[in-house]
Amino acid sequence: MADRQTYGAHARATLALGLPLIGSNLAQFGLHLTDTVMLGWYAVPALAAGVMGATSFFTLFVVGAGFAMAVMPMVAAAVAAGDDTEVRRVTRMGLWLSILFGVAVYPVLWFSGALLEAAGQEEALAADAQAYLRVAGLGMVPALVVMVLRSHLAALERAGIVLWVTLAGLAVNAALNWALIFGHWGAPELGVVGAAAASVAVQLFALFFLALYAARHPALRRHELFARFWRADPGAFARVFRLGWPIGLTGLAESGLFAASAVMMGWIGTRELAAHGIALEVAALTFMIHVGLSNAATVRAGQAHGQGDRLALRRGAAVAVALSAGVGLVAVAVMLGFPEALVGAFLGPADPDRAAIIAIGTTLLAAAAAFQFFDAAQVMALGLLRGVQDTRVPMVLASVSYYLVGIPASYGLGIAMGLGGAGVWAGLVIGLVAAGGLLMARFWHRHASGPGRG
Repeated sequence: MADRQTYGAHARATLALGLPLIGSNLAQFGLHLTDTVMLGWYAVPALAAGVMGATSFFTLFVVGAGFAMAVMPMVAAAVAAGDDTEVRRVTRMGLWLSILFGVAVYPVLWFSGALLEAAGQEEALAADAQAYLRVAGLGMVPALVVMVLRSHLAALERAGIVLWVTLAGLAVNAALNWALIFGHWGAPELGVVGAAAASVAVQLFALFFLALYAARHPALRRHELFARFWRADPGAFARVFRLGWPIGLTGLAESGLFAASAVMMGWIGTRELAAHGIALEVAALTFMIHVGLSNAATVRAGQAHGQGDRLALRRGAAVAVALSAGVGLVAVAVMLGFPEALVGAFLGPADPDRAAIIAIGTTLLAAAAAFQFFDAAQVMALGLLRGVQDTRVPMVLASVSYYLVGIPASYGLGIAMGLGGAGVWAGLVIGLVAAGGLLMARFWHRHASGPGRG
């Protein structure tokens, strides 16, 4: 037992689980990166509409994804306890909740243009974003179901299949974007709507292969994940709902911070909004690594929680935090060292707005470097807290940090004081500092202190 409790053993176990999750997250990021780059090559107005549409879609998606994220620690704890029936029950009800949510929010996406105009966006930008969302919204249910299957497989330490399916989806997305955005290979030229259609196709592709793997793999058949799928399970439904809705609202708090920043950047100007979208894509690259490590930490913490082993929980958490901090150091060096090249990669060489967007984006990347460690801290703390099935207080802490600290700071500095995009992003830094500090304090003082079992 002692050998399994060393920091080296925890690092090896975390990386064995985390690397495929990091790879799948980076591949998933690649899907959005492909959309952003190709729309940037197509036209800056299309890029701005794509940024606004994707941000709006993601804001709703993260709420529904709370049920998928709840599945991960619950399955990990059930596996540690040897309860295959519980594995099936919580995953199935996670799928039910995700499907219900996806159907319920589609009308919001369909009528999103009026909502965006009410939020102060220009009429043309709102109309283009609505056109994107009416198509992209068809992918909400499959995207959420994929998240549940991803959580299920990760908790069973079978994240490799998620990586390979996501990589294949990346290739499919690039090909479909090339055809549907620009009208190549005989396809219609659909611009921003083409990017949305490609995304839906990729989500259906991933859903088919992950569901097939979960149902048919010899080692997983005993879970009978889709057998009698129509049968309700009120007890498991309630447990997943209770754990998942605070996760969803926590995600909404963070995505709400970034969505609000996108709205404020839209008030400032289209070029500023385009630069904002590019800078967020660059920051998201390293964030996907932190999310992968956080997901691994959730599974590892869930296993330790299921076994009642606080020593394993504490040491595993320390290792995960250290690994995430190392990633943050590298990210800061790259963002500060090569900002012009990073922003310029998203723009066509002949784009008349290229120089202005690069200048704005370079300033924003400096702010992104400033919040690296705090963004990593908050997502890692959330992963650890979910592992021990603590979600309600973290929801409150995140909401206070983002809604009462971050968004007012962004508005005050960027809009009221006239500092523009730099001020909006300084507010992001302030909100993430608050969240990272409060959530880390919650985990270490509430769950990781005291004697452990070794």
